[in-house]
Amino acid sequence: MKQLLSLAIAIALSSVAAQAGCGKVETTEGTLKSFDKESKTLKVEGKDKLVTVTLTPTTKGADLVAGLVGKAIKVDAEHNKATVIAAK
Repeated sequence: MKQLLSLAIAIALSSVAAQAGCGKVETTEGTLKSFDKESKTLKVEGKDKLVTVTLTPTTKGADLVAGLVGKAIKVDAEHNKATVIAAK
C-alpha cells in the first residue's frame, strides 16, 4: 500500500513539474545585435540583458530578421524559441 501511494505521489508531482511554466511568453524589446543564419539564432540587447533566441519554422516575421540587424525589434518567445519577431 505504501509503495502504491508513493508511486501515485511521484507521478502527480512529476506531472505538475513537467507542466510548470509551459505557455509562458516572454517579450523582449531592444536592438538586434546579431543574427546567425546557419544556427538560426539571434541576439537581442534589451534594457538590462542580452537575450539569445532561436528561430523555428513557425516563427512569424523570421524572413525579415536578416534586414533588422542593428534596428529596434520586439521578440515574443517561449523557452527561448521565437514565436513572433517585429520591427518597432
